[in-house]
Amino acid sequence: MAKLTKRLPLLPAERALKVISGRWKAVILYHLFDEPRRLSVLKTLVPDITQKVLIQQLREMEEHGLVRREIFAEIPSRVEYSATRLGLSLEPILLALCEWGQHHAEELNELNHLADCIVRPRQALQPAIAFTN
Repeated sequence: MAKLTKRLPLLPAERALKVISGRWKAVILYHLFDEPRRLSVLKTLVPDITQKVLIQQLREMEEHGLVRREIFAEIPSRVEYSATRLGLSLEPILLALCEWGQHHAEELNELNHLADCIVRPRQALQPAIAFTN
């Protein structure tokens, strides 16, 4: 883990952006907020992503402590991905980013070109978002 820390920026805001940057990370995390998911299920939920990129994004998020990968000792083996406590802490941040993105589009008169954010209630009363097409 020390090797990873050296690659991340020292400025906290820049570090946060580096960890969550990636076209699909917010969408993947959204789908992991409620329950663990298998790779095939994630691929179905995010149909525009290639399997290679999905695996790459999951590995990066696992490396940064946002996602946990669990391998079950079954035949055939089963692998599930879930959001860690650290990953779950991004829910309000992703919601704020979504709201800001909507505000930005509105200010530039581009709201009609924007996908909606879906706010969903959680048991812990913490908001989360999804990006729809």
